[in-house]
Amino acid sequence: MPRFSANLGFLFTEHPEIERVAAAAAAGFKAVEMHWPYQVPAAEMRSALSRS
Repeated sequence: MPRFSANLGFLFTEHPEIERVAAAAAAGFKAVEMHWPYQVPAAEMRSALSRS
């Protein structure tokens, strides 16, 4: 069975980047990816990922 990840650069663009993690989790995604993650500090992204 295929597994999909939410590309946060293209999906949930109505949210700020850091909030897209929670939006993806709410939509049922268990994995996310970002092509350009450098606008969000790594510690903040790690925190958002651990909350979701």
